Amino acid sequence: MSDRIQKVLREWGIASRREAEKMILEGRIKVNGKTCKLGDKADPYQDKIAVDDKELTNRYRPKLVYFLVHKPKGYLCTCDDPQGRKTVLDLLPANLRKGKGIHAVGRLDRNSTGALILTNDGALTMALTHPRYHQPKTYLVTLEGNIADEKLETWAKGFLWEGKQTLPADIIINERSSKQTKIKIILQEGRNRQIRKIGEYFGHPVTILYRQSIGSLNVSSLPLGKYRPLTLEEITRLRKHMPKTDNSKFKSKSKKKPARRR
Repeated sequence: MSDRIQKVLREWGIASRREAEKMILEGRIKVNGKTCKLGDKADPYQDKIAVDDKELTNRYRPKLVYFLVHKPKGYLCTCDDPQGRKTVLDLLPANLRKGKGIHAVGRLDRNSTGALILTNDGALTMALTHPRYHQPKTYLVTLEGNIADEKLETWAKGFLWEGKQTLPADIIINERSSKQTKIKIILQEGRNRQIRKIGEYFGHPVTILYRQSIGSLNVSSLPLGKYRPLTLEEITRLRKHMPKTDNSKFKSKSKKKPARRR
């Protein structure tokens, strides 16, 4: 599976994305004997990638790791931040923060909390973030004001938003008053800041967003700011969605659930 060179170098623990970009601009990276440039791609399992004329082999690649993290508010889902702000990698021990290629699978914005997967398995990340992969994610959300039933019905059924139809969602009202509405929402997709943007679209900005679970991975019993390794069973379940070959099509066994609310 081909990826941008800087991504390969990051996931193999050679350098951060920015450091890799600098190395490319300095002409230190070659693919199949040719000096690469920004934007070039390579498959580390089929192409010969060399750093300072030293070919990468499997001995350079860190051991694959998989963690479930309970992300607190104020942390960025990035590997490094030019402004020096806290990232989710700061929640891991120092020996795992650099040189391992660990990164977040998908995103939670800085003000959101909850379940997040961290791994250095690039193929798994590609599979889980592919548009055809409909892994259900459960969120507990607080909206400003008393949102009308008609808007929740539209949200649950799916509607044309930002030029694309949203998938049906399960929405349950947990609590409502004139000041706020608390809902539980299960999404089958993960467009950028989707819940916050749709809340604003309906005139009810999100004040609290907590991702309770990713599929069967639930953080309710995991303390805020803590992490745990995924079990072999959990990893196997996630890896079922990976393509068997580069030309394989992603398949999802999940079926669209009818909109439900109470």
